[in-house]
Amino acid sequence: MSTSLPLADRFNRPLGVLRLSLTARCNLACPYCRPDVDDPPGLLTLEQQMRVIRVASRLGTQTLRLTGGEPLLSRRLLPLLEAVAQARRRRSDPMAGLEAVALTSNGVLLSEPMARSLRAAGLDRITISLDAAEGDAAARMAGLQGGAFAGERLVRKVQDGISAARAAGFDPSAGELKLNAVIQRGMNDDQLLPLAGLARQQGVELRLIEFMDVGNRNQWRLDQVLPAAQMVERIHARWPLEPLGRPLGGTAQRWSYCDGAGAIGVIASISEPFCGDCNRLRVTADGQAFTCLFSADGMDLKPVLSSEPCLEQAMRDLWQRRQDRYSEERDPEAGASTHAEMAYLGG
Repeated sequence: MSTSLPLADRFNRPLGVLRLSLTARCNLACPYCRPDVDDPPGLLTLEQQMRVIRVASRLGTQTLRLTGGEPLLSRRLLPLLEAVAQARRRRSDPMAGLEAVALTSNGVLLSEPMARSLRAAGLDRITISLDAAEGDAAARMAGLQGGAFAGERLVRKVQDGISAARAAGFDPSAGELKLNAVIQRGMNDDQLLPLAGLARQQGVELRLIEFMDVGNRNQWRLDQVLPAAQMVERIHARWPLEPLGRPLGGTAQRWSYCDGAGAIGVIASISEPFCGDCNRLRVTADGQAFTCLFSADGMDLKPVLSSEPCLEQAMRDLWQRRQDRYSEERDPEAGASTHAEMAYLGG
């Protein structure tokens, strides 16, 4: 088997993160995402998933993030985590070089038994998504019927999920448990302070994400984007912040609370793009490889999945051709462009 060195794309960006989707389905219907009801045909088998992860690891991937849709809906999740954990323990396996295995979930299904199972299966980090802390807004952002009652029930479930993850050993102070929120002007920007207050109370880092033009179903408009700088200003006015910066290859500019109550991050894909050091490869649940979150088309890996050397060459060629800089080159005045859907891509 090849022992290839890590590679770089046309802008000298290394491959550092593999985001592997397990399903395009979700148990919520967030309007900025609008997931599919059914999975695409031809989902990758466990053996195929492992082959993709192993090759990506050989090519330089240090972080594996499992996504959806909602990955906790997938019966493939725990078997895959257990197989990856076994591979990481073998020094001869390229997956031994993985520094972290992470998961993104909406937290609704994150019961105490599930959280313990995830930890026991080798999961290192979990990020939970919640776009509002108050009932009406939470229901609106999750696409739920039932108004404030349904939204309050969702918030309680997510808080229970956070508690379950902490009890299972995911340590927020070590970056092992975080809270994500997409902020859309006119929809939930009034939730900035409630969300920050909730995260402070729960002791988790809140990461605020600008509303992005991913997919074609969310009717994205630039005037619905609340720039990250304004998010920081609003929170700073209530709880003073000091900057921590953004790590190379990271997505979030981070800020710490001056009173010592943790930190927040802001992901400014629209107002402050970070294409220059983006190191993420996305592989969908049916084996399509995308080199940018805003891509229209991916490369179908299935024809080469039966041969690890062929898969490695295909992934190497794909990354070496990569020259995506969509967020830096975005022209909102040019009209809508076609993108793959967020739930299909794995966010």
